[in-house]
Amino acid sequence: MTGFGPILDTGANLPEYTFWTTFTGWSFQPVPIVITAWIAGLYLWGVVTLHRRGDHWPIGRTIAFVPIGMGFFFFATSSGLGTYDDTLISVHMVQHMVLSMLVPMAMALGAPVTLALRTLPARPRRWLLVVLHSRVAKVLSFPPLTFVLYVTAPWILYFSGWYPATLHHDFLHETMHLHFVLVGSLFFWPIVGVDPVPGKVAYPFRMLLVVLTLPFHAFLGITIMSEEDIIGGSWYADLHQGPMGSWLPAPLDDQHLAGGILWGSGDLVALALFGVLFVQWVRESMKEARREDRRLDLLEARERAAAARAAAGDE
Repeated sequence: MTGFGPILDTGANLPEYTFWTTFTGWSFQPVPIVITAWIAGLYLWGVVTLHRRGDHWPIGRTIAFVPIGMGFFFFATSSGLGTYDDTLISVHMVQHMVLSMLVPMAMALGAPVTLALRTLPARPRRWLLVVLHSRVAKVLSFPPLTFVLYVTAPWILYFSGWYPATLHHDFLHETMHLHFVLVGSLFFWPIVGVDPVPGKVAYPFRMLLVVLTLPFHAFLGITIMSEEDIIGGSWYADLHQGPMGSWLPAPLDDQHLAGGILWGSGDLVALALFGVLFVQWVRESMKEARREDRRLDLLEARERAAAARAAAGDE
């Protein structure tokens, strides 16, 4: 037993899943632990480095990246969501949405690239700048391309042989988790991120990109809800033949629930994203207004000085 509850072995005779199992049914896997520890540790090292030399780093960015971004990544892969993600496709779908939307958005708001540029030694900093200005970075952050990747990747995953393969192979299963975060990051980083990355577009176009994702999520969710073939192949039917068959829901019923989760959660996260973009847009407009006020004040001061000099010359 741990403070979280019993440590469960994925793939074993798992107890019946309930809502509370999400928070108590932990299975600590090495890959998520290592990734979380390294990335969160490097970020905190950068924050400490800034503070030691007297520089300021917004606490909101640290909260967004470490406890929210990396915290949700660890939660999605090690809590009950990670324990049951290959047992119930509805649980997997919750995990999918957390990893592909919440985690990338929170990490982007944490501005890790900006932090790295302010704390890295000279040579690694130059390497990072080369990467940011490379043609590959510009292509991978090109908004139409990232949009297409973001909306088509789930279709490819669930309606090809890839998803059943992830159920049978642990390496592919872990790769799928990283794929969710990577594709989500490529899409969300230029939209809500504050880092100096390529692909930045005006706020109206950012809003448009978010709006365009809504029908794709809805259509995919509805398609999964109405699908009569089991997406995972024989995997879920085989689970019913084992000890867990006594409590597992019918595979099609669970799949229809998963489609509803995809549809509904996509809309909810999009609404949250609209809120973030609206706040950022207002703040940017206020900053621009202050810059314009300072520019006009400077011009006015120069005109007064010029007039004063001209008046002095006339005397």
